[in-house]
Amino acid sequence: QVQLVESGGGLVQAGGSLRLSCVASGNIFSINAMGWYRQAPGKQRELVAVISSGGMTNYADFVKGRFTISRDNAKNTVYLQMSSLRPEDTAVYYCNADVRELGRVIRTNYWGQGTQVTVSS
Repeated sequence: QVQLVESGGGLVQAGGSLRLSCVASGNIFSINAMGWYRQAPGKQRELVAVISSGGMTNYADFVKGRFTISRDNAKNTVYLQMSSLRPEDTAVYYCNADVRELGRVIRTNYWGQGTQVTVSS
């Protein structure tokens, strides 16, 4: 089993910044892609940003130029630096990781429990 634990969410005013972190732990052999998704009340979960093990990144159009995803492979950790936050960024942010576990060939997709980000106007 693998656990993903997010931290760094909170309440911030519009225009402010937050940094989310997500640490993966457990029976890990390797981690391929890691990413951040978000889900606002009454809406579907949507991709925010993803980063490969080699550092290639992809962003949703609505965060380009404002959010930066990064990772520390040695620490099995992914970060999301969020700047110029807007009220519409308010959502629960979820960490996601594509993990190959020790003793297994196939990869398994894991989710964190989510961290609330609230942006006030």
